[in-house]
Amino acid sequence: MRPMAMEQFVLFIFMCCLSSRFVDAYDPVDPNGNITINWDFPSIEPNVYAVKVSIHNYQLYRHIERPGWRLSWVWAGHEFISTVIGAETTEQGNCTGRHGANGAPPHCCEKQPVMMDLLPGAPYNRQSANCCRGGVLSSVTQNNRTATSQFEMYIANFALDEHGDPKMPTTFSIGVPGYTCSNATNVPATRSKVDEQRHVQVLRTWQIICSYSQFRDAPSPSCCVSLTTFYNSTIVGCPRDSCGGANSPSAHQCLSGGEQSKVLAALPDADGAPPVPVIRCTEHMCPIRVHWHVKQSYRGYWRVKVAVTNYDVVSNYTDWNLVVQHPNLRSLTQLFSFNYQPLIQYGTINDTGMFWGIKNYNEMLLGDGNVQTEMILEKDPSDFTFSGGWAFPRRVYFNGHECVMPPPDQYPSLPNAAWDVRVSAVQRWLVAGSCLLSLSMLFLV
Repeated sequence: MRPMAMEQFVLFIFMCCLSSRFVDAYDPVDPNGNITINWDFPSIEPNVYAVKVSIHNYQLYRHIERPGWRLSWVWAGHEFISTVIGAETTEQGNCTGRHGANGAPPHCCEKQPVMMDLLPGAPYNRQSANCCRGGVLSSVTQNNRTATSQFEMYIANFALDEHGDPKMPTTFSIGVPGYTCSNATNVPATRSKVDEQRHVQVLRTWQIICSYSQFRDAPSPSCCVSLTTFYNSTIVGCPRDSCGGANSPSAHQCLSGGEQSKVLAALPDADGAPPVPVIRCTEHMCPIRVHWHVKQSYRGYWRVKVAVTNYDVVSNYTDWNLVVQHPNLRSLTQLFSFNYQPLIQYGTINDTGMFWGIKNYNEMLLGDGNVQTEMILEKDPSDFTFSGGWAFPRRVYFNGHECVMPPPDQYPSLPNAAWDVRVSAVQRWLVAGSCLLSLSMLFLV
């Protein structure tokens, strides 16, 4: 290879690697989704400053489940947290020689504190607005009111920059797999909401953006899709080892027969840590399977049944959600047992929708259980067909994780003699004209 060609090749590889850093977290279904953390400063005194920290989940369909967020950072100097309301740190650290408000011991003296939300039912004098949900954040589509969490803290002994302003902490993390956070940046300070009727002006605002990537979340997928239809007896199951084979280091524990010891070993410990997944042994080895069944065809409509099965025998999915991309969702006419909201992100293109459970009915997907729905969609003569895999979804996500689809060449197909339902008006007139011409020729003979 010539020197110039070699240089161009190296430059090409470098640009590909560089660009992959930025496209890694891009989500075509939710291109603007992120978790935004604001540090609002209502006051800065000579010895202490107050800060109100708010965590906003601006993602359309991804939510934070238990054990919830764990916000951490590294102080620029020797700062310590005097008091905090609405949250608490996991460790106090060594506070020798340091005093908080009114001479009380400081709340935390760690160089890298880890802050977590209070649990429901915390004492009233420790609560703040939008706190005390155990770190759980809803997606903005499911429940915008519980997509925000807040706490307040007072910081003492803070370091100053060359302008005499508090130095920004570094190395922010939200403590949830798959998320990486930016450095803090100054943004225009506006105001902070105190209650339903009052806002107060803030002196400055630091902002941190956390983005999600499924590649950073888990080494292997966590769900898969299977397909069936009324017009074909073939059952297209999830691809084998969709979520990692038995010998894969990322494979889940597999339960076969009456192996109760694995179930007992996976139960939550006294500290409330989430249980270790234990799934039923299957060919796909996935905790979640989404089954899409084309159930029936009517004159102007068609019917689909969707079932979500949880193969994890020890874990429940609270406030689960399902995102499906299919061109006919724009003509969804009736839905049973689920909530639904279209996710329109590109102009007027309406081919992606989000499904979730009904409160107090099926918003929790139990371990070793399932939830299911049926939907009726109107046929659009311009594009509707049962051939070529058109009736099956393009993408499926469960709880923000993209599911493994079967290979397109394995999709259930129409019988060879079957008539494609996508027949245009011109084609119908041509067929009718041909029939009339044949009949007239018979009468002439």
